[in-house]
Amino acid sequence: MFLNQTNLFCFQYIVGETHSTHFCVNLLRMADTSLDVAVSPFSPAFVQELTPAAEKIALLYYLSYLCLGKFSNLERTIRSRAVETQTLFTYSDATMTKCVLTSDNLVNTLFPMLVKTVEKKKPTMAVKFLGKAQVWITDIITDVKEIVKRYDAHNIDLTLAASDVYQEKEETEKNIAKQDQELKGIKEALDSMIQLRDNKTKELAEVEEKINSKSQEIQELVKSITQESKGLGVVAAVIPFIGTIIKSIYDAAKSPEQVAQLKALEAQLNTLITEKSDLKQKHWQIQLQIINQQMLAAKASFERKSIPDPIYLPEVQKSLTIIRSILGDLLKFWLRVRDLLVSLEQKTFAGEDFLEDFDIFKDEFIDSIQKATEAWSSFAASCQKASAIFQLQNKDAYKFLEVNPSSLSKEQWQIQYTSVKEKLEKIDPTRNVTSTATPAISA
Repeated sequence: MFLNQTNLFCFQYIVGETHSTHFCVNLLRMADTSLDVAVSPFSPAFVQELTPAAEKIALLYYLSYLCLGKFSNLERTIRSRAVETQTLFTYSDATMTKCVLTSDNLVNTLFPMLVKTVEKKKPTMAVKFLGKAQVWITDIITDVKEIVKRYDAHNIDLTLAASDVYQEKEETEKNIAKQDQELKGIKEALDSMIQLRDNKTKELAEVEEKINSKSQEIQELVKSITQESKGLGVVAAVIPFIGTIIKSIYDAAKSPEQVAQLKALEAQLNTLITEKSDLKQKHWQIQLQIINQQMLAAKASFERKSIPDPIYLPEVQKSLTIIRSILGDLLKFWLRVRDLLVSLEQKTFAGEDFLEDFDIFKDEFIDSIQKATEAWSSFAASCQKASAIFQLQNKDAYKFLEVNPSSLSKEQWQIQYTSVKEKLEKIDPTRNVTSTATPAISA
């Protein structure tokens, strides 16, 4: 894009307006043969795409962390991928910084030296400095190749992470189905036990009523017996507990019928009391089982956790792919610049025509160097902005990893989720976009 816009960018600038001498013919031929190498779709406007992509990655990780982080295995997965992204951003920052430094070297060292070689008619010196520039650029190419490979590997890791989530989700859903079945059985058993307990409660009430009735009968009989003995009547009046004076009551009974009747009532009462005791014991055992079943039901309900789909991870991949594509274009750009330097060295400064045609192209060459300086300065500024973007994202955007989502209350979780969604909605992919009519680097 730079070459189409300027017709002079990098070192092809020296052929922009020359058109008469044998040297110019050589330069034009060189330009034609290197055009496929030199023309690049890469532009300093790449920052316009980089900013929203980098911001979205962090926010989408944040949402994934909130939605999946309550599951320990998935929390570790999301965390590791986010940390790897941070590492990639650190390397990307370093790469952009190297692009800035190399651009500065071209502007402040190579271009001035090329001007001097032209002015002093020393092509060998130009070849020497072009060789140095090739070393700088080869160094960048090596770094960018490596970082592009890491982005590719990282995207594969994210695909595997999404697969892990789905696998965990499938296993969890199976467990949930099993837990649902167990919970259903627990609730059925619980309902049955509650019904059994209610029946025992009813039986207890009936036995209690019989005991009260039988006690009343005994009291009536005892009353009739004690009325026949003044001494026993006084005792019965001050000791209302029949059990403590039962022997005296038997002794006071006047007829065998009264004794037999009292013993029969006493036996019936004892039977009812025994029955009541047994019922109370059974009632309590049932109640203990109900408590246990209730605890099992509560635990089953608590453990019933459903994993959402990893809907945000593919979006992270898309944004990472944008950044990887930008770096891929950067790699192609530097490869083409290097090839152009080689071509310029071999076909121009190394040839005999350099000295013969020097006076013809000198002014145009120096003017083109000035234009190239402006273009490369703009490129360096864009790389500096890109470096700042990677630094900013690394510094602040991943602080959410410091807090485990499982420690958040429902209200805190909702507040954070809503905040991240709002930030995502505010990202404008078109902000600060330069008009296509006014390219970032122009002639």
